[in-house]
Amino acid sequence: MTAGRQIGVSPPVLRTAAGSPRPICARALRTCSASRDCTRPQAHRDAGLTLVELVIAITVLGVLASAAAPVVRIQVKREKERELRAELWEMRDAIDHYKDAADKGGVGQVKIDTLGYPPDLQTLVDGVDVMNTKLKFLRAIPVDPMTGTADWDFRSVQDDEDATSWGGQNVFDVRSKSTATALDGTKYDTW
Repeated sequence: MTAGRQIGVSPPVLRTAAGSPRPICARALRTCSASRDCTRPQAHRDAGLTLVELVIAITVLGVLASAAAPVVRIQVKREKERELRAELWEMRDAIDHYKDAADKGGVGQVKIDTLGYPPDLQTLVDGVDVMNTKLKFLRAIPVDPMTGTADWDFRSVQDDEDATSWGGQNVFDVRSKSTATALDGTKYDTW
């Protein structure tokens, strides 16, 4: 038995002007036609969106998305620049550690024209034997986030500072091969 309902009691009715009885819907407190079920509330005619409202909503979303796109592009570029700086720092640090070990005589036989710098990046990954121990300076050659490859531009001690090609004697410095412009206006290949 539900609250407010008694068994055997007929629902309240409303007499129309013509005298015919119409049941009163207790839930919505309005009259129902005899053919309609009084227990369900009447559906609203304006429950959906019109085509104009839908077009306006999509237009507003499009404007907001187009305003956010440049911000996202700059954020992605900024993150790649952070990665590039980190990769360059890691390789330059490994080169410096190799040079320190070579200067202390821990690298073994060093070629005179290398001046104690590694001949290539793969030597830093493969490592060198130091007193029956393999000393490695890099886990792997990092991928340049600007070019998407592990191909880097090198400079040896013998090269001029503004040289565009690598002499091949040793790896004194490493740079990106990307010639694109950074957010601060500099070129990536000068970092």
